[in-house]
Amino acid sequence: MPAYHSIFLQDQDVRVIGNFALLPLRTRTRGPAYTLPALPSSTSDLDIDPDSESYDPLDEVLSLFRANTFFRNFEIKGPADRLLIYGILFVSECLGKIKPSMGKKAAEKALLNTALDQFAIPGDASFPLNQAFEAPSDRQDAETMRQYLSQVRQELAMRLLARVYADGSTPSKWWLSFTKRKFMGKSL
Repeated sequence: MPAYHSIFLQDQDVRVIGNFALLPLRTRTRGPAYTLPALPSSTSDLDIDPDSESYDPLDEVLSLFRANTFFRNFEIKGPADRLLIYGILFVSECLGKIKPSMGKKAAEKALLNTALDQFAIPGDASFPLNQAFEAPSDRQDAETMRQYLSQVRQELAMRLLARVYADGSTPSKWWLSFTKRKFMGKSL
């Protein structure tokens, strides 16, 4: 059975830096991403329909995370798949920071610190998937990519927190069961 790929592969007119797509996001975090419309008040972040105009790549990362973590290999079919891979690796890193005894406030602090920490981008020596990602062509593109990934990390951390603590003040054992899994044998 093959891994699940991004539904955003068909999107045209998407800005690409290196070979990484800068797709629109539904976010309140400042950054270079085009902002999608907010969810209707009747829709929850936890059950957004992929056909909704507000569905974004971060919703996709969270919905495909569990299925794709079981695959050791992932055939990249386009720039949107690279964002999916990066998001899955970041979610894995975040889940490793949440301990079973952590309250929601402590987990929020840990995840936001993780999102805001210094991180490598494609082309940096410490970036784990340089063989699959092209480096930005110049300094301006590198800075734009860093800002976009920072925006992705912050928004993804907050959405993950909402899912892990959906039932209250203790983390979901189901989500924490994925803390030891490594997607493609890698971590950020």
